[in-house]
Amino acid sequence: MALKQWAASRRLKPGDGRELQRFRWWQLPLRSLFWLRLPGDARHARLYAVDVRHWARLDNSRVRAHLFLDGRHVAESKLPAVFPVDGGVIEVAMSQYGVKRCHYRPRDGQPRQLTPDPTSAEGRRARFGVRHPGRSRAIAIGSVLLLVIGVGLNLVQLAEPLSRIPPVMQRVGTFESPIHLPIWLNLALGGGAVLASMERALRLRYSALLDAAGR
Repeated sequence: MALKQWAASRRLKPGDGRELQRFRWWQLPLRSLFWLRLPGDARHARLYAVDVRHWARLDNSRVRAHLFLDGRHVAESKLPAVFPVDGGVIEVAMSQYGVKRCHYRPRDGQPRQLTPDPTSAEGRRARFGVRHPGRSRAIAIGSVLLLVIGVGLNLVQLAEPLSRIPPVMQRVGTFESPIHLPIWLNLALGGGAVLASMERALRLRYSALLDAAGR
């Protein structure tokens, strides 16, 4: 067994059989809910649900994901989680801004993203993308641009004080940044980068270079 699978199995706990709660509108910033329908026996398909409560922080601020089968709680795990299901596994992971991965990985075939509940924030963003593809693409491009600009400007401005550290200065010399932004603009760019990462999280898009560095 691979190291990651072994670690994930250690985090996995059995469920208590409780019923899945319906998604409420006031849970939009607090909860994510995803669905996966897999072929079952001749009578009916098997319907899985992954429920993540973003700010239900337990055990050193680690969020748990809960797996439901046909509306009943069958397993839970700290994140990142790997849930064994029919024909493969469901992988769940979070960033600081939301769910960055909730995919079904079959034993044979390509992983595919679970379907967000239509009443969740992720589901509403997906529906907006279907109804307004042009606007959706523009927002997605704007999010990337905000992160690229924010990360680039931060790196340029950080290079100058870092270059004045004596060991660095002796090896590579000093660097004078051509850009010195006022504090209010730095704060505005930082806020824009956070909003951009939150928007990308609604689409389960994550880049360690952009979303993590843009914090």
